[in-house]
Amino acid sequence: MRLRSLGVALAAAAALIALPTTHPPAAAAETPLSQGKSATASSEENAGTAAAKGVDGDTGTRWSSAATDDQWFQVDLGATASVTQVVLNWETAYGKDYKVQISKDGSAWTDLKSVTGSDGGADTLDVSGQGRYVRMLGVHRATQWGYSLWEFQVFGATGGSTQPTCGTANAAQGRPATASSTENAGTPASAAFDGNTGTRWSSQASDPQWLQVDLGAAKDLCKVDLTWEAAYGKDFQIQASADGQSWNTLKSVDGATGGTASYDVSGSGRYVRILGTARGTGYGYSLWEVAVHTGGTGTPPIEGGGDLGPNVIVVDPSTPNLQQKFDDVFKQQESSQFGTGRYQFLLKPGTYNGVNAQIGFYTSISGLGLNPDDTQINGDVTVDAGWFNGNATQNFWRSAENLAIRPSHGDDRWAVAQAAPFRRIHVQGGLNLAPNGYGWASGGYIADSKIDGTVGPYSQQQWYTRDSSVGGWTNGVWNMTFSGVQGAPATNFDSGPYTTLDTTPVSREKPFLYLDGSTYKVFVPAKRTNARGVSWPANAGTSLPLDQFYVVKPGATATTINAALAQGLNLLFTPGVYHLDRTIDVTRANTVVLGLGLATLIPDNGADAMHVADVDGVKLAGFLIDAGPVNSDTLLRIGAPGSGADHSANPTSMQDVFVRIGGAGPGLATNSVVVDSNNVIIDHTWLWRADHGTGVGWDTNRADYGLRVNGNDVLATGLFVEHFNKYDVYWSGERGRTIFFQNEKAYDAPNAAAITHDGIVGYAAYKVADTVGTHEAWGLGSYCNYTSDPSIVQAHGFQVPTTTGIKMHDLLVISLGGKGQYAHVVNSTGAATSGTDTVPSKITSFP
Repeated sequence: MRLRSLGVALAAAAALIALPTTHPPAAAAETPLSQGKSATASSEENAGTAAAKGVDGDTGTRWSSAATDDQWFQVDLGATASVTQVVLNWETAYGKDYKVQISKDGSAWTDLKSVTGSDGGADTLDVSGQGRYVRMLGVHRATQWGYSLWEFQVFGATGGSTQPTCGTANAAQGRPATASSTENAGTPASAAFDGNTGTRWSSQASDPQWLQVDLGAAKDLCKVDLTWEAAYGKDFQIQASADGQSWNTLKSVDGATGGTASYDVSGSGRYVRILGTARGTGYGYSLWEVAVHTGGTGTPPIEGGGDLGPNVIVVDPSTPNLQQKFDDVFKQQESSQFGTGRYQFLLKPGTYNGVNAQIGFYTSISGLGLNPDDTQINGDVTVDAGWFNGNATQNFWRSAENLAIRPSHGDDRWAVAQAAPFRRIHVQGGLNLAPNGYGWASGGYIADSKIDGTVGPYSQQQWYTRDSSVGGWTNGVWNMTFSGVQGAPATNFDSGPYTTLDTTPVSREKPFLYLDGSTYKVFVPAKRTNARGVSWPANAGTSLPLDQFYVVKPGATATTINAALAQGLNLLFTPGVYHLDRTIDVTRANTVVLGLGLATLIPDNGADAMHVADVDGVKLAGFLIDAGPVNSDTLLRIGAPGSGADHSANPTSMQDVFVRIGGAGPGLATNSVVVDSNNVIIDHTWLWRADHGTGVGWDTNRADYGLRVNGNDVLATGLFVEHFNKYDVYWSGERGRTIFFQNEKAYDAPNAAAITHDGIVGYAAYKVADTVGTHEAWGLGSYCNYTSDPSIVQAHGFQVPTTTGIKMHDLLVISLGGKGQYAHVVNSTGAATSGTDTVPSKITSFP
């Protein structure tokens, strides 16, 4: 419970004792449809005020939210219902202005009632609407606290609705068509969809062959009519797809005899094709006409595309009060380290003069051109640390992408710490990575960027730069690592901070949203091998239209998200906080899951947040997973235990995907990320068990492992993992590689006994399992800051097998101000740290 004044708390308690009907039962006599059903919310004040408390039928328990206006409470009725009444039984912290809304799928919402000027108590609202999901959407609170409901009751009736019949119109007529082959120019694919029974498509005389039509949008499919010419298909399948690549079979037909036939089907998709596997004659396949009918024979398909929601701010150079828009968001987000606000600025191509976009927490800025130079800022994109007295070590969770910046004073300032990527940027000047005044800084990451001038890290303790170009690099504190960077300084780790690899062995840039004319698309860059320098403007890759994405907005349920994935859609999470009552399952090869504005996934009730199947080419990018208060086994799992497929030609990638356990409230997870698939690319991640914020304590936000790698041939570029109760990284797959690793051990280890195992004091920050024969890593650092017991002496920062196949380059350990020490760097090798001078102990090569 939040800490209110003692007087308010006592008054509230007295009211409950004296007036038990302060929150009376609903006027309607029947049991609410909502009682005991699954409930979710935008936030929960604490574990005792969970969303489920608002529908449990107990008027002595409640749901309450965080103390901001933009909050919602939602119940899943389990089936479509005709809703006639909604009763909101408010606690003292009530909503003054709010909406009651209904939805069929938990995504698209319709207002049932708008309430303004409520005085709390019990609000009984007569409504009329049909849907499965009902929610209260808060607009303005009546008090300084959040929203709090003793009970949220929905009344009405389920069942009784009739399904619409299958439509008679031909949804395929005149639509674009393609085929595996054509017999000649007079029998094109389009002839089977032109409505003319005197024209036809025909194929070459071989098996298999296919004919495909694009309906233009996902449709609920109920019947397909085929009118064959004399050259008919004996065995064939009728299939549907959301993207024209992954196909679901709606009907298999064997032994057909040609002529005209109609086939009832049930499913959904944008693309329909006839896949012939055996011809009925010696000729090819030939169809006079194909008709596709749509209607409501099942659950309506989830539409792809649509608007990007209220927290995506799209601007162009002529947008009125543009600077004010940046300033207003920054004022809200500058110090909101654990708040619920999420924002994405999207800048249309053009030239922006005199702009200073200051970027605060959970704020992203991106250009909408295909190339960075399409969106020119003559001004600045700034991160500084004035909010934290010039200390930049907590400037987390923000990003900049796909822009050109000509700094107003020669150097742009990007003084960030972890989880703050700087991608695909052209800086037409220099880049200053330190805060004003050169205070402490602990970052960071640059990729696919061109900095014409010099990069000055100054007070930055560590930094990783990949596949970029710099005009120069001035200095650094402990660990500056480069791979594939033109203009990077030479390696000098024995006497300085630099580790430099000429190329990056395997890389693929992060997918990004852009405008093709007036149409939103997502560009998915191709894999690069031994890359050096930026990937643009060549831009090898694939463009996917937005209508191939389910545009996820706050309030969407995991059920709907999984239905969209099963339908073949990709996911675009708009800025917001998403509570999940079940795991998001990504099972289709090449699926893109892209977040805007640090969209945040929170698994409830001990669910895992996301599982990815052992398939080719999944792209995960740009989102945060926040552990819930009930322990999850694994927040993100890629592949399944025992996965063995070779994905080297088309690896799965995980980019700017961050994990947090605690800080925003109690969080628990045994494993943050487990990689079971082979060939995965982990490109920039920060896995963080919180050392500050709320819900922080050795057991309060317990999380044993940060990253566990079981798959073979996994590559990590830009690996930040901190403060886990046991191993931060545990690598048991063969031929793993890491380029740059940053770590701090858990500050709050209560004593040496709590972290002693197998006769060793302290779990290594980075452990390669004893069974591994081949592993290589470059530019690794581990720091200790044992504030609970500064007398702890950790055995080592790194633990690896001592074999010829294990090669570790440029490792260091550091005691931060003498709060604990390391006895060795790796295994029993390397000098111990000592004293309070924060001096690294290094090894340039092991063994």
